[in-house]
Amino acid sequence: MGKHHVQPAFDKQAWTRDTIALSDWTVKLPAAALAELRAVLVEIRRAPVPTFLLDPRDFALDACRATMDEVRRVTREGPMFAVLDRLPLAEMSRDEAVLLYWLLSSLLARPVAQKITGQMFYDVMDTGAKLSPGSGIRPTVTNVDLRFHNDNSYNETPPEYVCLLCLHPAKEGGISQVMSVATVHRALSQRYPELMARLHQPFWYDRHAEHHQGEPATYAAPIFERSKDGSLKARLALSEIHAGYALRGERMDNETAAALEAVQSVFEQPELHVELGFEPGQIQYVNNRATGHARTEFVDFPEPERKRHLVRLWLRDEGKRGYRG
Repeated sequence: MGKHHVQPAFDKQAWTRDTIALSDWTVKLPAAALAELRAVLVEIRRAPVPTFLLDPRDFALDACRATMDEVRRVTREGPMFAVLDRLPLAEMSRDEAVLLYWLLSSLLARPVAQKITGQMFYDVMDTGAKLSPGSGIRPTVTNVDLRFHNDNSYNETPPEYVCLLCLHPAKEGGISQVMSVATVHRALSQRYPELMARLHQPFWYDRHAEHHQGEPATYAAPIFERSKDGSLKARLALSEIHAGYALRGERMDNETAAALEAVQSVFEQPELHVELGFEPGQIQYVNNRATGHARTEFVDFPEPERKRHLVRLWLRDEGKRGYRG
């Protein structure tokens, strides 16, 4: 083997904008699966039950199961993210779209709590809130530019999947972006080899007030780590790390600051990420710790019903269903 040999599986996951195409991450919701979902709606309209009680095993969803198996393959063996295209929103209410989204996502993995209060659904929309360290306000409820991150990097057990159902896009901006963790790690290894050891050591993260009284407001973990199976996992959350050090009143040493600047410089390379035109009814599934996702700043329509509105689910089969896992 020559020294430049790269294993195909790694290469497929360490993609760049020029080595990946729309067809690599798009999974169509076929006619048979849509027919099954329409049948679910007929049944639910006739005999409603709360969304949390909906279990895929209670419905005939063979085509949907096959479709979500393809989403699983793409998010584990391919580019590590997928866009399911799409729920026909014109045929249903927003609440009905959310319950179909719950059923489809439950075929991929188990939905888990997104807050310590047990909140299962999270509305990603601008509430006018302003960010500050330790406030507990998450950037997802603002309209600010969100740099590449993994959801819940500041928790013991982050979700395996982050799912987003698009109910309404923004008037301007709010472009969804995805970058491969393998690509980020490779770029850092090539450009900043002297910082790689530091990136595999712990940093302090702001826990966004998702903890009980008397518990620490920060969490320590490395940005990159290897799983037992050798796969690379990340906790990309630069703003949470800066806030973590601020909360502790600790000055970053030069190596720590340089490591964060190096990661930021890789995030700023447009050729390393793709932009997704995220349309109503589409569902984005990202393998949370194998991809970084981002969104650009946005401007909303003035009407409340036309505001940018995504509904987020977290999925995780590992651990318990509570926030801490």
